[in-house]
Amino acid sequence: MTLPVWGISRIGKTLLLAASVAFSGAALAASYSGPLKVGTTAAFAPPLEAAAAEAGKQGLKVEIVEFSDWIAPNVSLENGDIDVNLFQHKPFLGNANQEGGFHLVPYAPAIINQVGLYSKKHASIAALPEGATVAIPNDPINGGRGLLLLQKAGLITLTPGVGIKATTADIVSNPKHIRIIEVEAVQLARSLDEVDLAIGYPHYLRLSGVIAPEKALLFDGLEHPEYVIQFVIRDGHQDDPRLRQFVDIYQHSPVVRAALDKFYGTLYQPGWSQ
Repeated sequence: MTLPVWGISRIGKTLLLAASVAFSGAALAASYSGPLKVGTTAAFAPPLEAAAAEAGKQGLKVEIVEFSDWIAPNVSLENGDIDVNLFQHKPFLGNANQEGGFHLVPYAPAIINQVGLYSKKHASIAALPEGATVAIPNDPINGGRGLLLLQKAGLITLTPGVGIKATTADIVSNPKHIRIIEVEAVQLARSLDEVDLAIGYPHYLRLSGVIAPEKALLFDGLEHPEYVIQFVIRDGHQDDPRLRQFVDIYQHSPVVRAALDKFYGTLYQPGWSQ
């Protein structure tokens, strides 16, 4: 019996679809079988290295890929060069997705760090001179966090309700006429020799050795859950069993907790329910 042309076409399409699904499933399984590649920055790498070593004892190979800025980890993740990254909180991720057209989602919480105001020239906020130079992060989200901290210190007043999306255009009062400059966040620690005051991330300060992280003139506190650093993945990869295993190790291994305590001291808290 000769099948009509439309029958052959429909059968062919069905077979092609089945083959495509089988190939996709095989490709997906293969993508979850190699080493888990974790992108991060120097501020988060040491505890991740401890987690990777613990994972190795459980038969999971983990490769830590360290980046020197806050742009490349998301580009690399979007391109599939790494499987997950750890360096950003949800507001930063949301902005990165919008600006870069990424398809990245938070997978699990890591830690929340204190952010503070630091100075090598002045012993208190009150001692800042008229026209003092103050450095804040140059990215939109962490810049807003910095401006909120300056408002908490009484140095500026922002438009009511502007929140973490604040920019310098939202400053409605600046009684000391401080001059705000925007610096790449990972370079803020090194700016302390040149400015009167800078927003500081304790882990970067510890790595640079420019000032003791505990010596902030003011901290922004740990009460803002939106600033919890997240494990971030490409959307659609939530079922990767390697991720579940690695995050469980990071969150619950006593060895990793000891590494977190050693690296961050008292200036962090776990962002997950313990």
